[in-house]
Amino acid sequence: MKTLRIITSMDPRHGGPSQGIRNSIPALQQMGIENEVVCLDDPQADFIGKDPFPIHALGQGKGPWAYQPRLERWLLANIHQYDALIIHGLWQYPSYATHKVVQQYRKSKGSKRTPALYVMPHGMLDPYFQKAPGRKLKAIRNWLFWWIIERHLVNDADGMLFTCEEELLLARQTFAHYQPRKELNVGYGIPAAPSNPVKLIHEFQMACNIKFNQSYWLFLSRVHEKKGIDLLIKAYQKLARETDVLPSLVIAGPGLDTAYGKEMVELAKPTSGISFVGMLTGDAKWGALYGCELFILPSHQENFGIAIVEAMACGKPVLISDKVNIWREIAAGGGGLIAEDSASGTYNLLKQWHELSRDQKNEMALASKKTFEMRFTVDQAAKTLLNTLKVEYDDAVT
Repeated sequence: MKTLRIITSMDPRHGGPSQGIRNSIPALQQMGIENEVVCLDDPQADFIGKDPFPIHALGQGKGPWAYQPRLERWLLANIHQYDALIIHGLWQYPSYATHKVVQQYRKSKGSKRTPALYVMPHGMLDPYFQKAPGRKLKAIRNWLFWWIIERHLVNDADGMLFTCEEELLLARQTFAHYQPRKELNVGYGIPAAPSNPVKLIHEFQMACNIKFNQSYWLFLSRVHEKKGIDLLIKAYQKLARETDVLPSLVIAGPGLDTAYGKEMVELAKPTSGISFVGMLTGDAKWGALYGCELFILPSHQENFGIAIVEAMACGKPVLISDKVNIWREIAAGGGGLIAEDSASGTYNLLKQWHELSRDQKNEMALASKKTFEMRFTVDQAAKTLLNTLKVEYDDAVT
């Protein structure tokens, strides 16, 4: 069985869907599913050619819609090679072009079997994006796109693929006339954390040119207003004023050069315990995760949160908001603490953790690792997706 993934960009700096593809494809390859990717990246980009699967980079798209006419021509020429197409993400030209080509191809083939079409929205149907302050113009744009383009794709596709139950349920709340043929919770996962934590922690400290002589709490994600970093900094500052000794707070991720990033650096300046270390990748990222006491992400919206699960793979408790869509699974497994995405909720997360005994913290760390192993491994997610695709494929053939 041969599958094509369609995505706007495979640039690792964009995280999320591109990293999810990189996580899942090797496991699926071992199970007999061939995977290729077509994307709108520069074919000369430094990350192209470094993955163990084919990536067809057609050149960057133009404008916010990422218009790239080469994609439509490429799909028309190559669609016959694949048994299934999976669109990763919505609201841009790749989803429109793929749907258009599939319709044309199915019409030309009549009753003959054609590739199945699936959409994996990666949280892009979350009602947050239609309600969040500062997104009024984008919300209007999305509403127009929904009525003109996206609802036809969503309702025509053979199935919608979701990473967790919460994402599936939230997608039903956002737009009228949302009537997909099938809603399939296929899960999501990551590979096991690399071994040798002592070496990795050293790599992190060398990369950041800092030495931590005490424990630290870690935020690792984009520096963006959606992530609730302002809530975290203020909560940490409040708790620091009330506590004699507090672990350091390390904020890692791209975006420090944005207006919001600069604002967060200024907000944190009066507090000596807060460090900004920029984007971390590879061994340095894993070292940061292995070395921390806990991972925290008080996000206002998070579909899955790969970094959260990576922290769990390292046996670290995770403190998250209830706007992270996997919060139910984490709460059920006892692998972390959950609160609302507000100033008081974020403060209570830190305070509640700080007041736990050492034994309680150790128990939560063990529960976090166990929850990862039970729910979030890449092999489990790959098996679920494989079974879904095989069932759909067999049904189509028979």
